[in-house]
Amino acid sequence: MFMTDRDWRCDDPQQQLVWAAATSDALRVLEGKWKIVIIVQLFAAKQPLRFSELERRVEGVNQKMLTQQLKELEKDGIVTRTVYPQVPPRVEYALSDMGLALGPCIEKLIDWTFMRRDALEAAGAAE
Repeated sequence: MFMTDRDWRCDDPQQQLVWAAATSDALRVLEGKWKIVIIVQLFAAKQPLRFSELERRVEGVNQKMLTQQLKELEKDGIVTRTVYPQVPPRVEYALSDMGLALGPCIEKLIDWTFMRRDALEAAGAAE
């Protein structure tokens, strides 16, 4: 069931459990130190990226971890992997339609992060 309008004041405990489970499922797909960074880099690129370019853009990640995180994102339908039959082989990664659908969520998460930072800074200045 896909809904866009939710009544967050809903008193139905079953519905609250459904929302909690859906949120947990989303976080499971996105958990991992590098997954959000990879997704943001693919958004920012606005085009498919080769593995080596992603490795340069995701500062601090090693090849093994980048490969693992990309495989998990591909398995979960967030990233697509395209192999071009040439020598040497060229592999590109891009956001799938499901990955692109994360755009508004990522934007809201960034907005929330800055709002939280500002609030913490203001609270620290008030002390």
